[in-house]
Amino acid sequence: MQKRPFLASAIALACVTALPLPALSQDKPPLKIVVGFPPGGSADLLARLMAEGLKNDFSSVIVENKPGAGGRIALSLVKRAPADGQTVVLLPSGPMVLFPHVYKKLDYDPVADFTPISQIAHFQFSVVAGPASGAKSVAEMLAKAKAAPGSATYGTPGAGTLPHFMGVMFGQKAGAELTHVPFQGGGPANTALLGGHIHYKFDVVTETAELHRAGKVRILAVTGAQRDPQVPEVPTLKEQGVDMVATAWFAMYGPAGLKPEVRDMISGAVAKAVRTTALRAKLIEQGYEPVGSTPAELAAAQAADLKRWEGPIKATGVQLD
Repeated sequence: MQKRPFLASAIALACVTALPLPALSQDKPPLKIVVGFPPGGSADLLARLMAEGLKNDFSSVIVENKPGAGGRIALSLVKRAPADGQTVVLLPSGPMVLFPHVYKKLDYDPVADFTPISQIAHFQFSVVAGPASGAKSVAEMLAKAKAAPGSATYGTPGAGTLPHFMGVMFGQKAGAELTHVPFQGGGPANTALLGGHIHYKFDVVTETAELHRAGKVRILAVTGAQRDPQVPEVPTLKEQGVDMVATAWFAMYGPAGLKPEVRDMISGAVAKAVRTTALRAKLIEQGYEPVGSTPAELAAAQAADLKRWEGPIKATGVQLD
């Protein structure tokens, strides 16, 4: 009779251990967010904010940087990844809506090779002057560029990226000839700008906002319809007489063939994270307009921008190998 409590306990323990434990963290899948740009850039910073916001929905969330070729290396890696929902890419819209019109050959199809998950945020760009330029306004920048056509150099995170075409479009709208200098990410472009190796830089506002506030560089203009909350003192291009408005977005994609339930699980987690008070505040502080879309909404936005950019890019005559 004295052994019965022990027997009952053993039976109870056996029953408990036999039950499924879906709530345990090890039953949540891991997530790897691949970023096609170096650490410290806007894509990397956003990916790390998202990793923090998603940590409760996955057993682990890591950010893996695979910089180079304007994000194409990261896309090729994710294209070949298993369609199990454990590997995604976070990237700006350029590789998905510009590159098909820019490159003669791409080793990926931006529609067929990927599963749209969520559009994370919208953002705008900045026109930045470094120590070598001496320009304190867009008017001064243009005067210097027109006085010596082709002598004004501008850096970007890579050839064929959105900032590259922001520079091309800006030159066309303003009637100035600028020389493009591509880098492997915003960080290296900043280094060149600070070192006086290039005169200007086109990139997302986040990349140079701190340097601007410290007086090391000067943001001459932003490219949105409204001023950017990170640098509210900086006027838009339109305010300075250049008829140009250009914005873009960051999004998350998985490889093609992702099961709808897996895709929707990740998309739902992203949307939930983006809408939390803490992450939303951080995104706005970094100059982003939080979105957190559905997969269908991202697919529609991508299709619209693929069509929207085709004409302007062909008009520039820019074609890359």
